[in-house]
Amino acid sequence: MAKSLADLRCSVARSLDVIGERWTMLVLRDAFNGMTRFEEFAESLPIARNILAARLKTLVDHGVLAREQYQDRPPRYEYRLTRKGADLYPVLIGLFNWGDAYLAGDDGPPLDLTHHKCESPEAHPESVVVCRGCGEHLTPRDVRRSA
Repeated sequence: MAKSLADLRCSVARSLDVIGERWTMLVLRDAFNGMTRFEEFAESLPIARNILAARLKTLVDHGVLAREQYQDRPPRYEYRLTRKGADLYPVLIGLFNWGDAYLAGDDGPPLDLTHHKCESPEAHPESVVVCRGCGEHLTPRDVRRSA
């Protein structure tokens, strides 16, 4: 078992302790695409069922997903994004766009996301870093660490 990063005094490390395992963001990708049931995730991902169950449990334990029973006999559960989980959408879009830019290969991106409301050819989601105080777009050079 991997060493926990939760005790490090670093928000990136603590975040990776919850979502850093490689299957976790793919489970979240599917949740953002409307999947809620174990069988849907299992069908979508080439992942062993015990690993999928462990990833879902971790996400539930950390409040990223909520486990809700939808059937009594036999008991069956859905996994729904919580607000904490929904707040990971910009992270997922950032990974999506980075992968399209740097890993798409000769065939180009494997799929396209389009804003269904405006349908513009340029209407795809983008993750942007802005200052909460003034709204200015930020680069790493615009930010400094403070204790």
